[in-house]
Amino acid sequence: MKLKLDFDDLADDFFDNTRLLGIVASVKNYQFCWQLNQLLRYDFRINNEIEIQLYKKSRNYYFSIFEYREPTTSLVHYLYHNQYDGEYLLPEFKHLDFLWLLKGDIVAEDFMQQLVTGIRSLSPVQLVTELTNEKIKNKGHLIF
Repeated sequence: MKLKLDFDDLADDFFDNTRLLGIVASVKNYQFCWQLNQLLRYDFRINNEIEIQLYKKSRNYYFSIFEYREPTTSLVHYLYHNQYDGEYLLPEFKHLDFLWLLKGDIVAEDFMQQLVTGIRSLSPVQLVTELTNEKIKNKGHLIF
């Protein structure tokens, strides 16, 4: 008997009750996190244990993920850097610099709007847009 992993089910479970933002901001990831932490009073920190590693063109590419856990809820914020050395975590969104995944709790619409407004107020940010699961071809790349 062969057991087969169903990656579609895995992805569906991972993305259940998540919200995903795409952000264009021409700034280093650690500088962006510092600005977000100052503005939103968050505490984004790099989490090397969940870094995404992709193997393309006979070499490895590493995509860092910064993490912030809301202190009073089960909501966790993950900030992915979409680009590493000319490769993209989500190649269908090459124009995006960062991907912000909210996971672990239901996110209210008013909270989401406040968050988007806050992110947009940062000077290096040119665009913030919500991405729907249907638009993401390589959603498996976001699973850690």
